[in-house]
Amino acid sequence: MIHGPNLDLLGQREPAVYGNTTLPELDAQLVALGDSLGVQVRAYQTNGEGAFIDLLHTARAARGVAGVIVNPAGYTHTSVAITDALRALDVPVVEVHLSNLYAREQFRHESLTGVACRGVIMGLGPDSYFLALRHLVASTSVEPA
Repeated sequence: MIHGPNLDLLGQREPAVYGNTTLPELDAQLVALGDSLGVQVRAYQTNGEGAFIDLLHTARAARGVAGVIVNPAGYTHTSVAITDALRALDVPVVEVHLSNLYAREQFRHESLTGVACRGVIMGLGPDSYFLALRHLVASTSVEPA
């Protein structure tokens, strides 16, 4: 799981849009769900585009990574470089968003990064993440953690 810019402010920044769940709470819930599904979840957050790409490259090189969940946040709409890094992965990637991008400002309606992913789940709050994890576990061959 790679969380993008400003997601470290979950629970504080625009709770009407993003909810009251903090990033540490969300990550703990994802780890617990992964444990119940028999997989290990590792969660990272970065505010930098280059660091986001570095994390994707690390996932590409790592053994045992069966899939990646990404929330590129603001980079969703602007980053050709992250899109290219996503396309370089040889494991499935699901993009997630807490809010429904189509119910927001016009500039948020296009996802450059989503075209490089297996699917995009949005608008369901933390459930967007949980559905992505369940999908990746169900659709990939993973050895239990």
